[in-house]
Amino acid sequence: MASVIDASLEETLSYIAGQLKTLTSIASPTGYTRAATDYLMETLRDMGFGPERSNKGNVLVELGGEGEPLVLASHVDTLGAMVRSIKDNGRLRPTTLGGHQWSTADGENCTVYTRDGNVYTGVVLNTEPSAHVADEPVKTIEKNMEILLDENVDSKDDVLELGIQTGDIIAMDPRTTVTESGYIKSRFLDDKLSASILLGLARAVADGEVTLSRKVSLLFTVYEEVGHGGAFVPADTREMISVDMGCVGDDLGCTERMVSICAKDSGGPYNYDLVTTLSNIARELELDYAIDVYPHYGSDVEATLSAGYDIRHGLIGPGVYASHNYERSHIDGVRNTYELVRAYVQR
Repeated sequence: MASVIDASLEETLSYIAGQLKTLTSIASPTGYTRAATDYLMETLRDMGFGPERSNKGNVLVELGGEGEPLVLASHVDTLGAMVRSIKDNGRLRPTTLGGHQWSTADGENCTVYTRDGNVYTGVVLNTEPSAHVADEPVKTIEKNMEILLDENVDSKDDVLELGIQTGDIIAMDPRTTVTESGYIKSRFLDDKLSASILLGLARAVADGEVTLSRKVSLLFTVYEEVGHGGAFVPADTREMISVDMGCVGDDLGCTERMVSICAKDSGGPYNYDLVTTLSNIARELELDYAIDVYPHYGSDVEATLSAGYDIRHGLIGPGVYASHNYERSHIDGVRNTYELVRAYVQR
């Protein structure tokens, strides 16, 4: 029996890795998420579920079960940028979408999406990137960053003729890779890694591998990076867990190979009893986990609380190093997170 369970788990982990590669290949900076949610809707329908997309753009799907409704939330919006203005020299001045750190994007390839459906590639650079020219280093802050299009443009008029205008979306290349040793490296593991984990759970429920002990719904939000993704959930929700990224860094116990259970972040403490229950399950299953405090973090479920919902709330996720950068996790962290979620919905 154990070998059957192990084989099923390995298949699920492989499925999750495949979903991650697909999701990260779909550009979805905050405010430009339609293609990502189209993919979610199609994938969930193919599993036999009936997902719904809200006016706002969030995707909600009920997996089944009865009693004590639980919502598991992840988000598919990512960091990115928008065209703030077009410079006289034909370069684009960007403005950030979400908590973007320009120092991590200097030299990154990118794609510009116009409102009439044109797509152009380019590169993010500071205003003087050449070491052989610059008299002194240029700070990699927003006002010093620009997008150089891979087009023969030398003026604002040249760019306008391409159909590019203020408000167009700029998406950084994700560069997703999974190494033979199990390390997962990509932009936007926050939060497409956990969105992939929830798709893995949905697939396991659809295949009869997971039996739900309560009503469970998945919520994929599209405005988490700007703070209001989870502001609306079903009225009967009793508990909600954000399945997002676990922080890895100084003064934290979590590593990339673990599942992190957050006790407190910048919005305050998570529900004490729920944190205790999750940690007890992790200990009983002998999962590699840590309980941590995130000093500079906010989650979808805090937006839900701010909207006035009377729920118990929690936050978990696979350990992710270098958040809002070129991020890194590990398949063991995915495994531990998936097993904790799976056990909780069956408990």
